[in-house]
Amino acid sequence: MVIDKLENLEKYVSLNPLFAEAVAFLKATDLQAHEVGKVVLKEGELMVNFADARPKTKEEARLETHNDFIDIQIPLSGVEVMGYMPRTDLPEAAYNAEKDITFYEGLATDYLTVKPGMFAIFFPEDAHAPGVTPDGVRKVIVKVRVK
Repeated sequence: MVIDKLENLEKYVSLNPLFAEAVAFLKATDLQAHEVGKVVLKEGELMVNFADARPKTKEEARLETHNDFIDIQIPLSGVEVMGYMPRTDLPEAAYNAEKDITFYEGLATDYLTVKPGMFAIFFPEDAHAPGVTPDGVRKVIVKVRVK
């Protein structure tokens, strides 16, 4: 897991061959003005979701992991708290291969505050519970295939 300021995102392009293309898109796009929806940059490999997340409590935010994709999560319009814990600390749970997601019961052990101008990267080994916010949040979720 990585958490940092958005201005430093380019420093992480060596972590995955597709990160450079994702960073180039993010830098060239007015993220605040972009409409809600999905942009496919490379079919099955690199997608960008612009979403409005509804308000959620820690109890409502479910821990999740992905086997095939890395998440880069960027809040745009408000503070978002994201739960985190190592996947290895969780019991086995059913994996949905079609949606590349496993959900887990219970709360995260740690919570991170991610503000506009910041990002969080979650790898397959990182369980995360995104979207904890009292007012909802507009955000960008970049889905990057693990290479």
